[in-house]
Formats: sequence, structure tokens, C-alpha cells
Amino acid sequence: MLQFEELEQRLQGQLPGLNDLEDALGLKAMRNEIEELDMKASEPGFWNDMEKSQKILQRSAHLKSKIEAYEKLRHQWDDTIALCQLGNEEGDLSLLPEAEGEAKKFESSLEQQRLQTLLTGEYDARNAILTFHAGAGGTEAQDWSEMLYRMYTRWGERHNFNVKLLDYLDGEEAGLKSASILIEGENAYGFLKGENGVHRLVRISPFDASGRRHTSFASLEVMPEIDDNVQVEIDPADIKMDVYRASGAGGQKVNKTSSAVRLTHIPTGIVVACQVERSQYQNRDVAMRMLKSKLLEIKEREHLEQIEDIKGVQKEIAWGSQIRSYVFMPYTMVKDHRTGFETGNVEAVMDGDLDGFINAYLKALSQGTLGNYSSDD
Repeated sequence: MLQFEELEQRLQGQLPGLNDLEDALGLKAMRNEIEELDMKASEPGFWNDMEKSQKILQRSAHLKSKIEAYEKLRHQWDDTIALCQLGNEEGDLSLLPEAEGEAKKFESSLEQQRLQTLLTGEYDARNAILTFHAGAGGTEAQDWSEMLYRMYTRWGERHNFNVKLLDYLDGEEAGLKSASILIEGENAYGFLKGENGVHRLVRISPFDASGRRHTSFASLEVMPEIDDNVQVEIDPADIKMDVYRASGAGGQKVNKTSSAVRLTHIPTGIVVACQVERSQYQNRDVAMRMLKSKLLEIKEREHLEQIEDIKGVQKEIAWGSQIRSYVFMPYTMVKDHRTGFETGNVEAVMDGDLDGFINAYLKALSQGTLGNYSSDD
């Protein structure tokens, strides 16, 4: 039947892309490396150096998971082709919805794995720390900042990442002044690094009795979570530590002990905070990792020789510096000003449907075509 034939033809058209993906992933080299790692793991005395042995096993597991994901994609393609051929041979239209659904799943998985081949940065595979800051504008900006906080939390949940709250400072009447979350999962930073910047909202304010249109700004900082294996030298004399009582989100998200820690890096003015761990020591440890991650992210982004070259990093959260606009009135549109990617489905975006923007950014970044697409509003 024609419908099955068309679907099979569509899938056959994806075969070159599937083969290109195998080359892009370097599966042959991966298999060779796994063989070498397995040989090391079988050597006498392998467990004498626990740190080294753990790294070898982690690397092997990481490579095996990539190969397994590709092989699963291959099986998906084979099974869907077989389903189309079966439906066509038997003339069974009841199989068509299933075949179409499997084809869409395959195409989505193929696109996702293609994107992962673009994540070649040194820290792309790491977890991501997201920090939200409300811009000028009081309650309106603080509400917008909380909307972004929810949007990225939903994005993380959609992709089966673990989302952990690190810090949360309530807004004066609604929303939040600032918050930090950790998104744990492979390539979390690689996918989210392009979300770093100022986000602009245009809407009829629910806080304005006159029903006027307002423009609000909030910023998002995205940095890779680094561990103790990455050395970042910070002079203890450059750090100011404040301890305060934790509070936030109506008391539901954090504990209320006097163990919250805020660290200020005096040379740059960078401030990080953590209030969700049980002890002051644990909060300080997490805050210190956040500070190191932030300094490292700035160093890499600005192509600096060393951490000490970082001077002032504070930028105004206001008009002209936004990476993306979210327009609720007089029309609905979300537009990225670096890639030109846009959608009219604002509700889906605010519910965490950001993949179109993330994919467009990664493609433009790899092709060197990031530009400045000005706002129409």
C-alpha cells in the first residue's frame, strides 16, 4: 500500500545520515579503546591504584554506552523498516499508526545523537549549574525570573536529568531574586551552555491594575560543574564568606538552619551561595565548587590565560543585551536573536520545550553562523 511505501522511502532516505553518524562518533576507534581498557582492567594489580582503576572503568562504561545507543538506533531503523514491509505485504492499515510512531521516534533519536557529535568542548559532557538573576523592575522581573527557573527545571525533567536546588532567594512580593540549580546528566552543560545570557519578556503584567504591557529582563548563567580533578587556584585571601539563615520558596525548598553560605570573590565581584545542604561545611564546599566552576567558565569563554586575568564580569541585565525574547502580547512569539530560530507556541516553551532553540544554537555554533537577529518588537 502506498502509505507504507512512502514511509519506508522516508526511512531509507535517513540511511546515509545513520552511516555518517557512525563515522562522526568514531565507533571503530571507540571499540579499539574499549579493548585496550578491558586489557588494562584484567592486568594483575589493577585495583592497587583505586583512583586510576575507577577512571578506567568509568571511561570504558562511557564508551560502551555510546556504542549501545548507536546500536539501539540501528535496531530501531531495522525494526521500523520491517514493520513497514509487513504492513505493505499484508495490506494491514492497522499497523500504519504504529509504523509512523516508530519512524518519528527513530528520527528524533537520530537527531539527538547527531547533536551529541557537536558537543566536543572540554566540559560539554559535565553537569550544568544554572543561576537565575532578576533584572531591574522589582516584582515583575522577579516573577519572570521564577518563570525561567520553572522552564529550565521542566526541560531537565523532560530529558530525565536530575535537577537539584542549590540556592533560592525569594522575591519581595512574588517570584525570586536569584536561584541556582544543578542539572545532573551526561552532556547537560553541552546542551545548555548556549542558554547563558539575558532573557526578555513582553506581556500584560498581572501585577499592573491598569493592564499595561511590561518588558522585563532576567539573566541566566550556565557553567559546567567541575570536580576536584580540575585544578583551579584561588587565593583564600580573595574570598569573603558570609553565613546566614536559609530561607526560600515559602520554606518548602530549603532547610531553615543558620548554615547557608555566601562566597564573594573579591577581585571579580562574583557571588555564589548554597543553602540546601545540612551543614555549613557542606554548603561551603558546594559554594566553593560553584565559584571555581564560574571562574573556569569565564576563563574559557573569554579565552584568558589564567583565572587572575578575570576582572569585572558584571553586565547590566537590560535592553540590548538579550539573547532571546518571549513575547506574550500583542502576539505570541519566542525568538532567539543569535540564530533567528522562533516559535509561536509560547506555552510549550515555558513548559520546557527548548530543544528547537538548543539544536539551532549548537548547529549555528558548529557552522560558525551565530549572528545578531534583532527583535521585531
